[in-house]
Amino acid sequence: MPSGYIIAHIRLTDPEGYREYVRRDTPVLEGRGGRFLVRGGRSEVVEGDSGDRHVVIEFPSYEEAVAAYRDPEYQEVAEIRRRCAESTIIVVEGA
Repeated sequence: MPSGYIIAHIRLTDPEGYREYVRRDTPVLEGRGGRFLVRGGRSEVVEGDSGDRHVVIEFPSYEEAVAAYRDPEYQEVAEIRRRCAESTIIVVEGA
């Protein structure tokens, strides 16, 4: 079964507030089987338009990635991100 991924492109508007989101989202998403493959770090947009922070989280399946995103506990924490950043969040099935 292919893995599932949550991919996020983030443009921070409140970096200090975003730290609280990172602190609280990690245990929720890891508790749902997520494994952070990319979380911030250096990046360069070589084509197109994107945020200034990128995150890739791997899950055992596409269904589990969707379930993690929709989890009520995660959605509560996601409100912090929505206040502190402009985000594009994508759930995708791996090859």
